Amino acid sequence: MRRIETLLLVLALILGLATPVYAQESVVHIVGPGENLFRIALRYGVTVDAIAAANGLSNTHYIYVGQRLIIPTGGSPAAAPSSSAVHVVQRGENLYRISLRYGTTIQALASANGIINTNQVYVGQRLTIPGASSAPAQPAPTGETYTVRRGDTLSAIALRYGVSAWTLAQTNGIRNPSLIYVGQVLQVPGSSTPSPQPDPSPPANNPAISGRWIDVDLSVQRLTAYEGNTAVRSTLVSTGLPNTPTLTGRYQVYVKYVADAMSGPGYYLPDVPYTMYYDRGYAIHGTYWHSNFGHPMSHGCINLPTPEAQWLFNWASVGTVINIHY
Repeated sequence: MRRIETLLLVLALILGLATPVYAQESVVHIVGPGENLFRIALRYGVTVDAIAAANGLSNTHYIYVGQRLIIPTGGSPAAAPSSSAVHVVQRGENLYRISLRYGTTIQALASANGIINTNQVYVGQRLTIPGASSAPAQPAPTGETYTVRRGDTLSAIALRYGVSAWTLAQTNGIRNPSLIYVGQVLQVPGSSTPSPQPDPSPPANNPAISGRWIDVDLSVQRLTAYEGNTAVRSTLVSTGLPNTPTLTGRYQVYVKYVADAMSGPGYYLPDVPYTMYYDRGYAIHGTYWHSNFGHPMSHGCINLPTPEAQWLFNWASVGTVINIHY
């Protein structure tokens, strides 16, 4: 009789008429459209490798809709914060800027709103902001001002003063953070003494380069775009960690993608924005998974704030020289 019951249970599982019971330290997730192991791991607060090991997956890049995955976690998926707010997308905004405004992450916004492509939001779209009861109050200027100079960007100025680019834009009524002009006087909210601004003059070790080229100074974690000897834009970046360093040398952009998937040991990053490859799998690209620019963070690539990566992507062409040094 027990054998018959076992066979009936197996048949029921195959037909989807019963749900298997797993140990309490695991839950089951059914793969939905547009999902991958990276997003599922983020949702449950576990790693891609842990899910792969629990399910015997040899290829972490391949799962299918309807697949049942055992999630090795202590309970249900990470609960959404008890309070939330709604943000209506305005012209010029993207998930990166909105996440900075509310003190959350791009991944949390995408998960809360069912967004598959984190590079696509539209004007008028209503976004649920997890863990926020209302929009933060607009900061008041403190009397500190900064006059925009050649090569400045809003994000670089914000990093100098320890505020977010969104906050700086809101304080000064800037609708498009990519558009500031030389001589513009900016009110800096809640600022302290700014950190020293690197001299944007060409590095001493730079060979003569005419036209457009990119300099990456690993010692100060800064990328500067040049036209001849004139710096036209500069931003803090995050380059390779000690175990995965960014290689020095002179390279050229050999291919560009508006968005590309990147993967390696222990990570999978879909839709990496504004990617420009210059040496095998090494690239300059936008970054939605952290905002700790000015500090090494990468597996060897050069991480830029996404708005800066977009500007550089549109400015540089295939063949543009990249000079990387200490």
